[in-house]
Amino acid sequence: MREQLTRLEEHTSHQAATLEELSAVVAEQAKAIDRLERRVRLLMERAARMEADEMPGAPIADQKPPHW
Repeated sequence: MREQLTRLEEHTSHQAATLEELSAVVAEQAKAIDRLERRVRLLMERAARMEADEMPGAPIADQKPPHW
């Protein structure tokens, strides 16, 4: 009975360590996603400004194709 309890404690300890590692990975991934989302937003804003400077009128993305 004592051996079984010891094995269960070891297993639980291993699971707790794994959960801590996974939690750290998820936190780092969340930070990376936030950084990437900010970069994409800035690039989209920059592209929209460049497009507005080059072409008067509505942005190309908002214009209907000529056959409409």
